[in-house]
Amino acid sequence: MEKDKFYITTAIAYTSGKPHIGNTYEIVLADSIARFKRLLGYDVYFQTGTDEHGIKIQQKASEKGVPPQKFVDDVAAQIKAIWDMMNTTYDRFVRTTDPDHEKKIQKIFKKLYDQGDIYKGHYEGMYCTPCEAFFTEAQLVDGKCPDCGREVKKAKEEAYFFKMSKYADKLIKHIEENPMFIQPESRKNEMINNFLKPGLQDLCVSRTSFTWGIPVDFDPKHVVYVWVDALSNYITFAGYDPDGNSSEMYKKFWPADIHLIGKDILRFHTIYWPILLMALGEPLPKQVFGHPWLMVGDGKMSKSKGNVIYADDLISYFGVDAVRYYVLHEMPFASDGTLTYELMIERINSDLANILGNLVNRTIAMSDKYFEGVIQKPSCQGEYDEELISLALDTPKRVKSKMNELRIADAIDEIFVLLRRSNKYIDETTPWVLAKDPAKKERLGTVLYNLLESIRFAAVLLEPFLPETAQSIYKQLNTKVISYESLYSFDGMKAGDLTGKAEILFTRIDAEKKIAEIDEKLLQKEAPSKETQKEADETVGVSQISIEDFAKVELRVAKVLSCEPVPKSDKLLKLQLSVSDQTRQVVSGIAKYYKPEDLIGRNIILVYNLKPAKLRGVDSEGMILAADSDDTVKVIFADEATPGSKVR
Repeated sequence: MEKDKFYITTAIAYTSGKPHIGNTYEIVLADSIARFKRLLGYDVYFQTGTDEHGIKIQQKASEKGVPPQKFVDDVAAQIKAIWDMMNTTYDRFVRTTDPDHEKKIQKIFKKLYDQGDIYKGHYEGMYCTPCEAFFTEAQLVDGKCPDCGREVKKAKEEAYFFKMSKYADKLIKHIEENPMFIQPESRKNEMINNFLKPGLQDLCVSRTSFTWGIPVDFDPKHVVYVWVDALSNYITFAGYDPDGNSSEMYKKFWPADIHLIGKDILRFHTIYWPILLMALGEPLPKQVFGHPWLMVGDGKMSKSKGNVIYADDLISYFGVDAVRYYVLHEMPFASDGTLTYELMIERINSDLANILGNLVNRTIAMSDKYFEGVIQKPSCQGEYDEELISLALDTPKRVKSKMNELRIADAIDEIFVLLRRSNKYIDETTPWVLAKDPAKKERLGTVLYNLLESIRFAAVLLEPFLPETAQSIYKQLNTKVISYESLYSFDGMKAGDLTGKAEILFTRIDAEKKIAEIDEKLLQKEAPSKETQKEADETVGVSQISIEDFAKVELRVAKVLSCEPVPKSDKLLKLQLSVSDQTRQVVSGIAKYYKPEDLIGRNIILVYNLKPAKLRGVDSEGMILAADSDDTVKVIFADEATPGSKVR
């Protein structure tokens, strides 16, 4: 019997730089869904990859002094490495610089042009370079880009346009007749009311102001714009052929079951992309899910804010499965989630170490202690057993129901309901008391069997979310009975078999020590090593900069209004600085060399335009200048100067 198919995609990551944990959340979310569908027996195709064309890439490559292809090769490799580090099981990692994709995009563009859906004209409007998008004056918010809030500039260029309005009514009808097409519900209302019903403008689909893109083969001074190039990856790499010779794989898997994307690119995927497919005569994806953002503390991750957290750093602090658990469990269905180191440590300790890890460890240890690891046949049912067994048998259905709704955090919660009940079952049955009475050995064996089997249920259901942890539990249970079908009955553990040895799944974390360790690493990242600094000092010519480079650094005199140690840190001081009519807060790693009273009232030199950062959870808006040698640090004072004056 042929398996049911399931095709899931992430948005393809833009190769402008290293993805942060907010970007990485999407691939982990998609992976958990793909793994769960495989557990249910589906034939899954899971596609992700990188978007590699555009003016931003061309500019960044130029800044680095490398060809654009070399630039995107390096960034794509970095993105793929992070996806692999997160233990994601994508079936294909695609890149839009793939020659086969580029040829298909040229064919798609020509097909749409030949049938009259694309025409040549001129575009004049307000252009946002970071978003690579034109806007009308009316679309701007406070004169700035409505998407990213950055400055825009007037621009005019020859371009090809796609007739969006031709398909708008058809798209509205499709959305209204298919209520699950855009999820969550709030996103659907936003697209209809804010974009479709007010009327669609024709879409600019080519550019002449840069060259790093796929050439329009019949008009080579134009390159195909991102909307056609990037969005079409979902069909080109699945085997779509504009000439009508699509592959058997495409015929099998298209339309996609889920496009999983960030809420900020919902318009492109629920308006531009469906209309493009309509024009091509292809079926629309079954669902586009716009997931919320993962925020750091109280704000969106941004390099300019200095609050970016990367997946590889989190893994080095906490491990892969702990990171997967946090981002999956702490992200609500339709509202933004929050990430802080403190919250993450709290979750690891309470959920992973206490509820899950402790349950597995003490159950395996009791099996070894009381029965030398031999699994007993359950034969002496007693009080509390039926409730535990009934919950275990019901949990797979509950998890499946939540996963079908893409409520991943709620699905995980259902598993932890079973884990909590199992811990309570230990307290209720008191195996250590039963073990003291030889007459109750049979009852003890039944209790431990029920615990082992409940843990097996939990491990099978946890595998899509915590794959390494599930494998460790299987090893400790010494079981290969790990299919979803095995959860239809409460008898997967086999009497007479031996359990494995107890191992620690998650170690409790000392929050204070871990935060101090993270702060230390962040400080090390910001400051060059002594070896690096010595090498730079000894290198003639390489470190030279122009006067234009120096002019980019703004140094100002600032007066220290107050100063105090940062809590739980023996290296950091928090300073409040007066800079003319403004107050700035700066965190500096000079507590070993200065007491607060040594600095209060003194004038120091502040790097005024340094991007903000967080140290030990405290905002730092700049850096004070100091001279350091091998064994001491000396702050550079400017007591004769006026606070706020520039240092040149």
